[in-house]
Amino acid sequence: MKSKCCKILSAIVSRLFFGLHGSIMILLLVSITDNDNYFLLLSFVFLLFVEMIITLKKAKKGEWKWFSPMVFIYLCSVLPSIFIIELGLLEVRIGLSNTTHHECMDSVYNEYSNEFQAMEELLILVLVIGRWLMPKGHLSRDQLCQLLLTYIALGADILDVLQLIKETKINTNKSVTIVGLCLFSWAILQFTIVLTQTASPTSQTTSQSHSTTDRKRPSLPSCCSNEVWSVIVTIGMQDGPFLVYRVYLATAEGVFNDSMTFFICKNALTVIIEIYRVAMFLGKDRCKRKTLQHTAVTNQTDNAETEIT
Repeated sequence: MKSKCCKILSAIVSRLFFGLHGSIMILLLVSITDNDNYFLLLSFVFLLFVEMIITLKKAKKGEWKWFSPMVFIYLCSVLPSIFIIELGLLEVRIGLSNTTHHECMDSVYNEYSNEFQAMEELLILVLVIGRWLMPKGHLSRDQLCQLLLTYIALGADILDVLQLIKETKINTNKSVTIVGLCLFSWAILQFTIVLTQTASPTSQTTSQSHSTTDRKRPSLPSCCSNEVWSVIVTIGMQDGPFLVYRVYLATAEGVFNDSMTFFICKNALTVIIEIYRVAMFLGKDRCKRKTLQHTAVTNQTDNAETEIT
């Protein structure tokens, strides 16, 4: 009973936390654009609590195993706000570059830009703290800690892309800005997937003991394991596209700042290491299957010799 109450309480608190930040982002969007139609985005905030009722009824652990509908609904309320405001600020920068500098316009732009940048930076903190507050679901405490640390590492790289589109050389380039916002939105969707968890030592030991005691039971190949899917998500949703984007900006647009070298090297090394991990998993799986086949053939031979004798 106590665990059930804690599960319900954490589900409510985490959704209130996400809903608060999402509502502030939407109110900021309405105040900047002066368009009341964007209040419709608040429907996603109310949808969070509808999703909570369904999740608590259907999911035994209080959360789904591989995908988080709550985080997805929250991002549906936040990402349109970021996209619309950033494009609006882009138009302001284009207007300032094409007209005579006006102090009033500049002050308004800086006010909106600074407020919104603070909310963008809070986005990653909200995702990390919200994941911490929500029910653990099928994650162990150790896996949850690993997941939160992974979220923090991902967030620093993702937020840097938003800073790149504001660099002086490209802050009026509409195509570069739209691509950067699309990459940001695509990468942030990683937070809805719980594939970054790694198997705990206990589960690894258990699986090894099962494999030794029950060799006849078929096992999934390494290409279907959580670790391999985590590699695919990391390369396909963040480090691969970010590496191409940053290299293009550095070579074609001449954008180069203090963090550019670090993040290009970080993305490149991550891609190389993750590809090496996949090769290691597949190689280990091949050796394991060869060993099992050899053992099966040996057992069959021994059984045949026993029957003959």
